Amino acid sequence: MKKLIALVIAVLLAGCAAVTKVEGEQVVNGRLTLTVDHAWNRLSGALGGQPYETWTQDGPSLDHLRIWAGIAAGEPLMKYTGRVPAGQTAPRVPTFTAGMAPDQLVTLFEQLYAVDGSTVKVAKVEPATFAGEKGVRFEFNIARKRDDLQLKGVGWAAVRGNELFAATFVAPQVAFFPKLFPKASGIVATAKIKG
Repeated sequence: MKKLIALVIAVLLAGCAAVTKVEGEQVVNGRLTLTVDHAWNRLSGALGGQPYETWTQDGPSLDHLRIWAGIAAGEPLMKYTGRVPAGQTAPRVPTFTAGMAPDQLVTLFEQLYAVDGSTVKVAKVEPATFAGEKGVRFEFNIARKRDDLQLKGVGWAAVRGNELFAATFVAPQVAFFPKLFPKASGIVATAKIKG
């Protein structure tokens, strides 16, 4: 079964993205270290130079762990890479600003996951520590627009100085989320800010 999944991922990503295995201590954007006990696949190339890293177990359409490290005030959390019809402008993307309250940080990620027209509903928000800093943990649900797939997500965010550090894990509510969330949250629990 694992070979079949690997083959499907390879076919879906052929020519689109480079896939590299991540395991052990990893450094994201030179600013955040994480320890990976179970191998994940890091995607690059087709992501259009996004300001986050994307890791997956079974392919980005089925699950992803995104990690932001050291996003400065005034920087967007994503680059819009979708098609924009002639005569229209690209959707506005969420941008981090200094001094944001925890609920405003959560709203950034709600906007990020809704930029493609998906419906996002935040289910729970609570204070938490992320990467050694006081921050916020939030849970959300997504009805993905392109296929109506019901996804569940959890996010963590904290600000140090005027920089944002965050992670989100998203997967289908049935089967994938319960199976992979313990692995993703285990990685997030090891996050440490460098410098």
